[in-house]
Amino acid sequence: MTGAPMDRLLFGDNQFFGINHMSEEKARAQALQFRDTAAILAVLDAAYDEGLRTFMCTTHDRIGAICDHVRANPGRYEGFRFYPCMPYAHKYANAVTDHGMVGAALHFMPGDGILKTALKGGMSLARKDVEGLATILVDMEMKMFRGLETPVIFLQNVVVDLLLGMGMTDAFRIFHDYVREKYQAEPGFITMNLPMLLDTLDAAGIENPIICANINKIGFRVSGGVEACMETIATRRVRAIAMSVLASGAIPPREALEWIAAQENISAIVFGASSRKNIRDTKAIVDGLRA
Repeated sequence: MTGAPMDRLLFGDNQFFGINHMSEEKARAQALQFRDTAAILAVLDAAYDEGLRTFMCTTHDRIGAICDHVRANPGRYEGFRFYPCMPYAHKYANAVTDHGMVGAALHFMPGDGILKTALKGGMSLARKDVEGLATILVDMEMKMFRGLETPVIFLQNVVVDLLLGMGMTDAFRIFHDYVREKYQAEPGFITMNLPMLLDTLDAAGIENPIICANINKIGFRVSGGVEACMETIATRRVRAIAMSVLASGAIPPREALEWIAAQENISAIVFGASSRKNIRDTKAIVDGLRA
């Protein structure tokens, strides 16, 4: 899978879990709309039928049920790919509350070779071995995706930007190498600061990385501003994925999509939608401008 081209449009999952950075009211309405897994599957089916084949998703507990459904219906989802984004921090906090520290660890560890994994974890804790702990966490997060296509695996911005701020360059290399070696996948990084992350990955020897960041016409949550971000993408080796392209609803959809689709150096666009019509309209705009 390594080196496989990305689709131009990736389907995201924020809308399924009540995440909206502009409106709490809209977030609550979406959380209510998708309280049942069947409602999520209906929208994913609509996306698939409209030609979208890549689902960029968090490792939220409910994604496990989506994975189970796709595994159980391989004919329906031929060519369907997941781009896992890890970790989903709330999941671990809730598990520790419910099961305690040891119980939470056992709950998330992969079923195969659990004793070996647990021993490895104990040794890592004793030695403060960052590499050992990091690889266990990746395995824990990937457990739900067993047997499914995961050609790109992302490290979430909550971790990426923390590591970035602490100057822990080695951690990026550990994640990069483990994802490639263990899962035969491309490592991806989500960040709120694309230029700074790219400098850091370059220093770690990670060439032409996949980086997902906020990129939109008005500069909503774009660190350093739109011009600096676009100049970096245009002049450096990076496969950029644009997220938050609608600026959480601050830009009219057509205006936002036409702008982002016209940016030649953007490798892919991730978007969320709650209906077949919105999915179809988004795809038509982007496809029309890229024809």
